[in-house]
Amino acid sequence: MGPGLCDAPAGLVEGMSTDDITPSDAQVQAAAQGRATHPGEPHAGGTAGRLNWLRAGVLGANDGIVSVAGLVVGVAGATSSRGPIFTAGLAGLVAGAVSMALGEYVSVSSQRDSERAEIAQEKRELAATPEAELTELTALYEARGLSAATARTVAVELTARGALAAHLDAELHIDPDDIPSPVQAAAASALSFTSGALLPLLAILLPPAAARVPVT
Repeated sequence: MGPGLCDAPAGLVEGMSTDDITPSDAQVQAAAQGRATHPGEPHAGGTAGRLNWLRAGVLGANDGIVSVAGLVVGVAGATSSRGPIFTAGLAGLVAGAVSMALGEYVSVSSQRDSERAEIAQEKRELAATPEAELTELTALYEARGLSAATARTVAVELTARGALAAHLDAELHIDPDDIPSPVQAAAASALSFTSGALLPLLAILLPPAAARVPVT
């Protein structure tokens, strides 16, 4: 549940009025839509997707810089002609971008399939033993610091609104609308690798022959 009223000092909540801790209708609606509920602390959805893009981008750019730099510096040590250096750098760029994209696609596809399998399993459990699942949900909220009665009330109300969504959030920590896309991850990885690889490729092609390796 994270930092909140359950983690606050006892006197903090006691000193608050009902108006202080009762959200407005606009805040409730914003929270339901994944928008910011107050300035400075956005609660937007899509976190997994954004982190997926960021991870793939950072890894791709880093790999592009290091691998292509090593390749073109090696070729430049054997010849001062720009033609072989460019050919080797371009080949490394294309091969690396394809390799990174395929690897990222397979990796994220495996993650997506695992999450979908967990969702399917949870659906079967809810259909077969709804009472046991309600008890489990109650225990999860009680473990987070709610009293037994409050935990039961929360579990019952959330189950009435959407049992699967409640269990995915509390038990599996999965947002079915925020499952990473392997295509997006592959594209981000390929583009970032290409961007990173262009830096050493340009750095070794543009300067005079004597300065190519030091500049790169």
